Amino acid sequence: MKSTFRVLFYLRKNEVNKSGNSSIMVRITVNGEQVQFSSKLQIKPELWDTKNGKAIGKSAAAMNTNRLLEAISAKANELYHKHLSEYGYVLPEKIKNIILGVDSDRRKMLLEHFAEHNEFYVLKIGKDTSQITANRYKLTMLRLQEFLKVEYNLSDIPVFELTPVFVEKFFLFLRNTHDCSNNTALKFIQRFRAVFYYIKNTGADIKINPFGSFKFRTTKVVREILTQEELDIIYKKEFLTERLGQVRDIFIFMCYTGLSYIDVAQLTEDNIKTAFDGHQWVMTKRQKTSVPSNIRLLEIPLAIIEKYRGQQVNGKLFPICSNQKMNEYLKEIGIICGINKVITCHIARHSFGTTVTLANGVPIETVSKMLGHTDIRTTQIYAKIVDQKLSTDMDSLAKNYKRRKYTNK
Repeated sequence: MKSTFRVLFYLRKNEVNKSGNSSIMVRITVNGEQVQFSSKLQIKPELWDTKNGKAIGKSAAAMNTNRLLEAISAKANELYHKHLSEYGYVLPEKIKNIILGVDSDRRKMLLEHFAEHNEFYVLKIGKDTSQITANRYKLTMLRLQEFLKVEYNLSDIPVFELTPVFVEKFFLFLRNTHDCSNNTALKFIQRFRAVFYYIKNTGADIKINPFGSFKFRTTKVVREILTQEELDIIYKKEFLTERLGQVRDIFIFMCYTGLSYIDVAQLTEDNIKTAFDGHQWVMTKRQKTSVPSNIRLLEIPLAIIEKYRGQQVNGKLFPICSNQKMNEYLKEIGIICGINKVITCHIARHSFGTTVTLANGVPIETVSKMLGHTDIRTTQIYAKIVDQKLSTDMDSLAKNYKRRKYTNK
């Protein structure tokens, strides 16, 4: 939607001072949102052109008044286009404060800024970001609130008081109080830093970068995957409850398509299409990145689709429970199947990228496209897992031949 902007000058005619003058007011409107404030200029009502919003006549006083009003209008226009270009949105209140010389950013507190950031971030959902990411920013703000209360007994803190020590303490608070892993805690710090730069870019006078000396050292994580044997065990297992059977079916579908939980939850029958090659494909966009993800359906996921086709009243493809519930059921399924791994929805995606595709000779470029990755380097993580598995398999092979050698002696 195109942004609308207008600057209007009008007279406060109902308030006339002893000299017979009225204040000239400024009204700034951005997308229907208005602010009014005094221009600090005054004029007699009979010398004011209501229609054109300026002083009447060619006198020195009239010309000086109009010149000052034009300066206010030009400044407002300049600020409007600057903010629209840099941030993608404009706050009329912000324009007013800058024109009046009000240092609102210095007085505004950290969590106030954070709340403002989150409000605008919500407007990006469905365009540049997702509800999941917006929720993570909300959680980061909540953790900061808790930290301020526990560490400093404060409800908020001025932005210019943020220091490198504050950031380090917050990181340790996340690790110790909320038992976050190193990488999870770093994600919180990254979101905190993003909001800090948002604050700085709005024009706040901040002298010190509290994140300047912080070291973002991620810990290498071994991604859990399921082997083909484990996939087969889960797929063939008979469960006593219908819900476990449904969760198993959806999980196996994810393992053979590489789709994430949220992407599968949003699938409808319209996403299943016959492609140019005559085969059935899932054609969708990743909810996280909006990148197209097209996956040809193999025999097993096709059978699962047919099992549930036309049964959902809301047009969805599968009967989906919440992500949290799904992971709880998957943990139970792992125990029932005798698999000594913590099975989650995300393991399905990893298993598709390794066991189902790369380990079977599918080129990494093809896998990257099916997974909807925006950078093939992300997909190369799966390739490393395959290399590790190949190395482990070759170690086992070498041991077998070594035993065989000694047995034949």
